[in-house]
Amino acid sequence: MNRRLLMIEDDRRLATMVRDFLGQNGFTITHAEDAQQGLATLHQEPFDLLLLDLMLPDADGLELCRRIRRELGDASEMPIIMVTAKGDPMERVVGLELGADDYLAKPFEPRELLARIRAVLRRSRNGGGQLRADILRFGRLEIDCGARLVRIDGVVRSMTSYQFDLTAAMAKSAGRVLSRDQLMNLVKGEPLEAFDRSIDVHIARIRAAIEDDPKHPRRIVTVRGAGYVFAKAQDE
Repeated sequence: MNRRLLMIEDDRRLATMVRDFLGQNGFTITHAEDAQQGLATLHQEPFDLLLLDLMLPDADGLELCRRIRRELGDASEMPIIMVTAKGDPMERVVGLELGADDYLAKPFEPRELLARIRAVLRRSRNGGGQLRADILRFGRLEIDCGARLVRIDGVVRSMTSYQFDLTAAMAKSAGRVLSRDQLMNLVKGEPLEAFDRSIDVHIARIRAAIEDDPKHPRRIVTVRGAGYVFAKAQDE
């Protein structure tokens, strides 16, 4: 079965070259020339992957990536490869933090693009545009276990490796009250000294990263005398 790709790219010559080459390798390409047309197409049809140019005539590609991740329901889980003529490393970092799965600078070899598409599709669940199993969503909060990133409204929130492991462990047991000992046991592979007598400090720092009001937490709630619970239902 052919994979269906959407390419949002204002360079018609490049789009034609990519469409022809990928078409010979088992992909069906739909081309949109600007962000408005691309968004309209995404609302109408399902795709397995998006090739997104960052320099579009009617929108900034980074902002478009953010919108897709936030607003498009199931389509927001679709793998995205950003394509740009810019070589700024910081732009690459920002793009990946906003939810892109890979980044390719122009000019590129068609075979490299093909290899990257296949690699991204292999990493996504069942090789295509289904929901990725390694992403946990709670309202505006997203925990990307594969990339080891936590985002609010698509923006990455800073936390240590320990704090990410603790956040992910709690999220996977959302709705259950977990004692401090249970939390230590859930975070496997980390030395207990990292949490011993300081679990409350880690929770406080996680709250500072993900709560709208850390003094009145709604995502990680304290259950007096028992431990903590990660809220299943969270505000949109």
